[in-house]
Amino acid sequence: MPLRSNPTARQQRLGAEVRGIRERAGLTARAAAEFLGSSPMHQSHVETGRAGISSERIRRLAAHCAIDDTAYVDALVDMASERGKGWWAEYRGSIAPQGRDLAECEHHATRLRTFQVVHVPGLLQTEDHMRAMFDYASPDLTKEDVDTFVAFRLQRQRILADRPYEAVVHEAALRIRVGGSSTNRRQLEQILERSELANVSVRVLPFDTDDFAGNGYSLLYLHGAVPQLDTVQIDTAHRGEFFGTESHLLQYRRRYERVLATALPPTESRDLIARFARDL
Repeated sequence: MPLRSNPTARQQRLGAEVRGIRERAGLTARAAAEFLGSSPMHQSHVETGRAGISSERIRRLAAHCAIDDTAYVDALVDMASERGKGWWAEYRGSIAPQGRDLAECEHHATRLRTFQVVHVPGLLQTEDHMRAMFDYASPDLTKEDVDTFVAFRLQRQRILADRPYEAVVHEAALRIRVGGSSTNRRQLEQILERSELANVSVRVLPFDTDDFAGNGYSLLYLHGAVPQLDTVQIDTAHRGEFFGTESHLLQYRRRYERVLATALPPTESRDLIARFARDL
């Protein structure tokens, strides 16, 4: 099978987990390859996501390295066994790889939690809000480009039909009138509608919260099939970055929990959002 020229974030994550299993057991890549009956070069490609690995080899390596966490090994096997392309593959060539990676990670997440300071979370945005945002940020985009970006984001939102989703949104993001007052009002109304779904929780962090200094804490936390496979996605100036090491996950969980602890409860949050909408 030919090597992948551009492995996805999820393929890279599987490779990183294989490398982690090997390294924690003190095995060299050469020793692991010899045990699995492959070559050091192939083992390197597996660990960078450029080559796949069979379910049987994952189980053999895990057993050899004394990994007794059955749920974790089963989750890795499921990742290795994934076949076919998701709906996001249809946007190859029109949506950047990081955007498609995000859609794939959301699709496989068991739960999503996000904190946003100055942006309404993408999964809660209205179409008019999206269009106003894309037009403002990139005025040279063609109408066809904007249509594609909007369609892609709207398709991502389908995940809210059945996935637990929790959003903490700073008052700043709700107050910024993206697209003008009427667009902002409709955006707030949609957030209220979505917050009534049984699987969706929206909480507001007001301006008058004491001791908040997390302006740079915006993040999306995607829960995996097991905690070891959780992923954090952070938007930077030019692209989205994905993190999955134990130290990163611990750091971002703590950040999120600290913000969550000072956010308004869901009912009070809905009341505040409704007031913002009435004031427009």
